Amino acid sequence: MADLFFPPTLLLLFLLLSLLFLYLSQRRRWARDGIPPGTLGLPLLGETLKLISAYKTTNPEPFIDQRRDWYGDLFTTHVFGETTIFSTDAEVNRFILQNEGKLFVSDYPTSISNLLGRHSLLLMKGALHKRMHSLTMSFANSSIIQHHLFGDVDRLVRHNLHSWGHRVLLQDETKKITFDLTVKQLMSFDPGEWTEKLRKEYLQVIEGFFSLPIPLFFTTYGRALKARSRVADALRAIVEERREEKRQTWRGEEEEEDEVRKRRKDDMMEALLQEGLSDEEIVDFLLAVLVAGYETTSTIMTLTVKFLSQNPLALAQLKEEHEEILRRKQGSQTLEWSDYKSMSFTQCVINETLRVANIISGVFRRAVCDVRVKGYTIPKDWKVFASFRAVHLDPQLYREARTFDPWRWQSSSGSGGGGGNAAAAFTPFGGGPRLCPGYELARVEISVFLHHLLTAFSWKEAEEDMLVFFPTTRTLKRYPINVVRNSAASHRTASNTTCLSTN
Repeated sequence: MADLFFPPTLLLLFLLLSLLFLYLSQRRRWARDGIPPGTLGLPLLGETLKLISAYKTTNPEPFIDQRRDWYGDLFTTHVFGETTIFSTDAEVNRFILQNEGKLFVSDYPTSISNLLGRHSLLLMKGALHKRMHSLTMSFANSSIIQHHLFGDVDRLVRHNLHSWGHRVLLQDETKKITFDLTVKQLMSFDPGEWTEKLRKEYLQVIEGFFSLPIPLFFTTYGRALKARSRVADALRAIVEERREEKRQTWRGEEEEEDEVRKRRKDDMMEALLQEGLSDEEIVDFLLAVLVAGYETTSTIMTLTVKFLSQNPLALAQLKEEHEEILRRKQGSQTLEWSDYKSMSFTQCVINETLRVANIISGVFRRAVCDVRVKGYTIPKDWKVFASFRAVHLDPQLYREARTFDPWRWQSSSGSGGGGGNAAAAFTPFGGGPRLCPGYELARVEISVFLHHLLTAFSWKEAEEDMLVFFPTTRTLKRYPINVVRNSAASHRTASNTTCLSTN
């Protein structure tokens, strides 16, 4: 019996010693080559399970904090199937972002890449990315927002809030708002049965982003792929419909030019059609932009309300700012661009929500050559993760960094006394050539939402809810709140409700 038991024990011991030898030799090689120190974790899995476990809790910081204490601001690990260098240094992060397309290229896990599509803006590279990024920014700059989008934002936010009952799941409601806004801006569709059906499919797509890429029908990733296919089919049908509209317009040569101009839709899809892109390229592009405009902005809206609910002083000051806007307008419910530009404390609140919540935890890049930075070498083809979260919660940059303090942004540094160049380290929308093209539009949508929420409702948390960070940043129970509509707001709503257009 002992003879039968002994060989497997020896084999197990041999395997453990082999793994230890490989680990120690890897560490020695890193030291010799100047690669940031760290650990590969378990064979094949690396430290992926540790990372996911940390981000599924309300406090994911120990994963990075411990390794930063052990190894420094740059450390090596193994996550999502690849050896990856983590940067928690603001200066290095800025260097990575600014050298996009030169020393680094965008590179994301397989699950994200397959679900977004190879023609998505997130995965484009080189001249094509530059051209499409510029096109996207041209649809979300200050002038376009002011003269073409702001009215729709104000109208659709009021339309959604008007349907609220006494108890709402705020996370769900804000997702409806931002999805409606994004569909309107991309394809000129107002809320309806089609947009709501599309939104529900998107929920399944997003669930698969950070799952294991096993394409079986019963896995999260498999269900996400199916949902992605349905979304693509729905978008493709709209693209084909718009192409046919354009063909009919071209054939109607006798039609007056003014009539043609009236029928043309000045939206993102029109611009993509004019770029001469294929149906597949347009579908991938729209699908990814919908994800970006819908998921992140809605989460910021929800978490701003959550943080304000837990900070009565900030809530009172913000409420006063918006009630003053209402007084100036003599009760008119419709906002104007000048109203938005006067929301100074609102921008402080949004900044602080972005800093504390870190909707985008960081970005993945891949080195296109050996890169020397801060005395270390990032080897060619290695993946890098620039952690925004680690920088935004760094007590060396922000005093009481994990405390929600919107007043810190009333100073030029934004540090609240923490020292260092905190404003320069603040990168909630990324930076460099891949700066989020919709960053200002997101601020406008959040500001308009807060105005109508604060002036039309009072609310209380219906039950305690937790913030978790995997697969995306969100509240665990979708943040249930009890709301009471102000009597004055009810009267204004009845007298100012604008019918949705059908274009």
